[in-house]
Amino acid sequence: MFRTLKSLLLMMLFLAAPQLHAAEEGAPYISYIELKPFVTNFGSADDLHFLKAEVTLQVESEAAHHAVNAHKAQIRNDLVFLFSAQTEESVDSIASQQVLSGEALKLVQDMLREEEGEPFVADLFFTSFVVQ
Repeated sequence: MFRTLKSLLLMMLFLAAPQLHAAEEGAPYISYIELKPFVTNFGSADDLHFLKAEVTLQVESEAAHHAVNAHKAQIRNDLVFLFSAQTEESVDSIASQQVLSGEALKLVQDMLREEEGEPFVADLFFTSFVVQ
């Protein structure tokens, strides 16, 4: 009886596996890539401030995931320059931080479009944002 039950369970598993794979194929691909935290100064020498941001990128294909990973150093470089060019007014409210998030997304998309021919990144999120 145990052998029959074991055989029946194995057969059910093999029959169900293709159905599970087919269900996964229809699901949209969404993945998130967390970048290392960004820490930079911004402002003038007389009024220097500190910014720490954690950024996560949303991609919607494996090709996009690979493209972001291939250009991660340039993405980080460009974002550091963007963050260090900010003023106190451009990071002092939620609304201004959302504008900065949009600028960062556009910057990353433009760079990937130039390098790869496609923008690849669907969205950019600040998962942490600290200004002092």
